[in-house]
Amino acid sequence: MLKKALDFYMKYFAVWVVTFGVVAYFWPEVFLTLEEKMAWFFAVTIERILPRALRLEKGMNWFFALTMFGIGAVLQIEDFKRIAKRPAIVLIGSAAQFSIMPLGSFVLVKLFGLPPEIAVGLILTGSAPGAMASNVMCYIAKADTAYSVSLTTVSTLLCPLLTPGLTFLLAGSRLEIPFWEMVLSVIKMVILPLFIGFGVRHYLKEKIEKVLPIFPAISVTFIIFICSMVIALNKNRLGQVTEFVLITAVILNLYGMFCGYGIGSAFRMELRRRRTLSIEIGMQNAGLGTVLALEHFGEQAAIPAAIFVFICIITASVMAEIWQKKPAETLTSAE
Repeated sequence: MLKKALDFYMKYFAVWVVTFGVVAYFWPEVFLTLEEKMAWFFAVTIERILPRALRLEKGMNWFFALTMFGIGAVLQIEDFKRIAKRPAIVLIGSAAQFSIMPLGSFVLVKLFGLPPEIAVGLILTGSAPGAMASNVMCYIAKADTAYSVSLTTVSTLLCPLLTPGLTFLLAGSRLEIPFWEMVLSVIKMVILPLFIGFGVRHYLKEKIEKVLPIFPAISVTFIIFICSMVIALNKNRLGQVTEFVLITAVILNLYGMFCGYGIGSAFRMELRRRRTLSIEIGMQNAGLGTVLALEHFGEQAAIPAAIFVFICIITASVMAEIWQKKPAETLTSAE
């Protein structure tokens, strides 16, 4: 019963993101008050018992760290073995992830002449690793979920250097980019929680098997909350910039999905992997982009990432719904 409820919750991820985003826009005080209380809770409880290297200052940073812990908890050694067995296709996907989207966001910034804060936010979004939600979407779409997990894992492990590095390279002339501060933030919010979750799963093994389905749902919940928080924080600014940000974010997302599918076709991958690349590259981990933008560049820079989350979840949900009705095994590879 619980598994069915969690599957339903995960399947309609897009509905919850949009619903709570609307709530955050019209009643922002709900999320602002909740964030303050959660930040206080983390400060007086968890931060007191963790070593200094793991301490995080803001409530939203903790939300994202717990998101990555949830993903780490569902990873297994077999997931890493899978990467080792198929290095070529993982290399292709990872290279596409960190080239197609960053360059696409850079070109869009130039074409639309976006202001510095918004430009940095969009480039940061394009330079983020693959979204954890892409694994869920690939599962729903009946694509290659194992390939999706491999790509998300590798891009997440690479992002401490590549995300700040690409942002510095492509947006450094617009604002001062705190490269090493961003590297440290990503390590604390992504890598450490991911491996702690992985360690918990590895050492407790069957003891936590029954509660494993809860972890992805927890991760999804925190992503929803992070997006809603950004909407609540930027209610007054959204009316001024949404039109431009919305257009660029839609173009960036569709461009990523199209190029992802095209890369798969160019390398003669089977249909399920083409679909996986389309979803994986089109769906950036904009939740991470949102938190990094808030941490280092301010609330306005977080707007492109927050809106991108909405867009990529909606488009991926639509494609997943279409593709699950057309399973790859019933079609020829020449679709």
